[in-house]
Amino acid sequence: MKLFIKYMVSARCKIAVKEELKKLDLHYIVVDLGEIEIMENLSAEQRNQLKDGLLRSGLELMDDKRTILIERIKTTVIEMVHHTDEELRTNFSDYLSKKLNHQYTYLANLFSEVQGITIQQFIISHKIERIKELIIYEELNLTEIAWKMNYSSVAHLSNQFKKATGLTPSHFKQLKNKRRNQIEDVGNNN
Repeated sequence: MKLFIKYMVSARCKIAVKEELKKLDLHYIVVDLGEIEIMENLSAEQRNQLKDGLLRSGLELMDDKRTILIERIKTTVIEMVHHTDEELRTNFSDYLSKKLNHQYTYLANLFSEVQGITIQQFIISHKIERIKELIIYEELNLTEIAWKMNYSSVAHLSNQFKKATGLTPSHFKQLKNKRRNQIEDVGNNN
């Protein structure tokens, strides 16, 4: 049985979900960002217990198909931007359409309607946070970061970074103690 979980965006969230499943003696096949697959079918009581347990951890079991799809879009973006070491050499719209099995226009319209921002704005917000992280770690120079994050040039990265943060990447680097945003808060107007 496949279940979808809202706000599940990190390894820590996966651990919390596994603990809740263990408490209910449920066996998982897959625990991934935003979704889990368990061996058993849930009774109404088990579903409520799981829902309550997840809520205590700041997570939410989802039922509504539109909400599930929005969360799958978010999770897919987060995985691509934050949790992969591969260069982002793909067109996000094609990738989302293929992965979620929906036309991109439908996904984009639904996302904008529900979230109040475009998928592209959400992606840019996450890319900027990832760039901040890469700048702070100082493992890559700006040219390497631009390549890794699929920017056509350092100038393009710098312009988008400045538009989003009000700072150039170099100035940001000087302000090491500038706080980054939590992944869960990036791109959310809620």
